[in-house]
Amino acid sequence: MQAILSSWFIRDMIKATGDMWRKGWDERNGGNISLRLLAEDVAPFRADFYEQPRCVELTQAAPDLANCWFLVTGSGKFFRNVELAPAENLVLLQLNDRGTAYHIHWGLTGGGLPTSELAAHFQSHAVRIQVSAGRDRVIMHCHATNLIALSYVHELDNARFTRLLWEGSTECLVVFPDGIGIVPWMVPGTDGIGTQTAEQMRAHSLVLWPFHGIFGSGPTLDDAFGLIDTAEKSAEIMVKVLSMGGKRQTISSEELVALGKRFGVTPLPAALKD
Repeated sequence: MQAILSSWFIRDMIKATGDMWRKGWDERNGGNISLRLLAEDVAPFRADFYEQPRCVELTQAAPDLANCWFLVTGSGKFFRNVELAPAENLVLLQLNDRGTAYHIHWGLTGGGLPTSELAAHFQSHAVRIQVSAGRDRVIMHCHATNLIALSYVHELDNARFTRLLWEGSTECLVVFPDGIGIVPWMVPGTDGIGTQTAEQMRAHSLVLWPFHGIFGSGPTLDDAFGLIDTAEKSAEIMVKVLSMGGKRQTISSEELVALGKRFGVTPLPAALKD
């Protein structure tokens, strides 16, 4: 067995993709994840790398990510199969020194490419590195059922959608005080949707793609998964509330402010307005 299969990053990616599929967020080949790695993370496993790594040009250069390493889910691959055949469904790649192309060093044993949303991932990684001082290393995208459902019936405004989720579960304000960003519906897999998502990622660690899914970021796979899971749980509650006729009472603005003070977080100001 290849040593790389016992690495922490392969084990964690297997766990994350399996958890997401079992949640029902990643049907068929839906969803994608990228994990930024450090040179010291991958160095012990060079013996498992391809002798002649395949080079692929990027459709949009990512100079801020030059020489960076990423573990990424493959395009057209099913999350349910990652734990069964990680080397076939994942890919370890490194960008070149100009950020204009990447080399595939391991994975995709049956051929193929990284996720079709790679441009969106790279643009969001570049932004989250800046705003988190390098702490955020994960971009995670999935088709979280109830968040998608709410995008059909609730106003697609960052502050109002954030407020709905904060009211759906008390812990939400604590977990994502920066709220949720929203982009217009766009064709997925394009540089354009990547640019729009990255712009929202400057202020929000969660970004909703209406009628499609959610993007989340965080320092670890567990953090990004937990962020989406928290928002999705609140969305599920609000779907049920709306199906029962809507709210009769809820958490007030004053109570949300008090919650933020208790846990030392600064809530998105626009979402506190009544």
